[in-house]
Amino acid sequence: MEKQINKLYRSRNNRLIAGVCGGIGKHLGIDPLLVRLFFVLLIFANGIGIILYLILLILVPKEPK
Repeated sequence: MEKQINKLYRSRNNRLIAGVCGGIGKHLGIDPLLVRLFFVLLIFANGIGIILYLILLILVPKEPK
């Protein structure tokens, strides 16, 4: 049997800004709220959360329709 690979996409439905956290949450099978809290904590760590979010916004494609 082939194992399906769950590709990382920015979420179209579960989004607050650009769907990055919603997509990561879906990809990892966890609540996107936990991912959002992680990014907020990283913002207080010298702003690395903002930089990481922007990089993911550029690199991760939008979920297909």
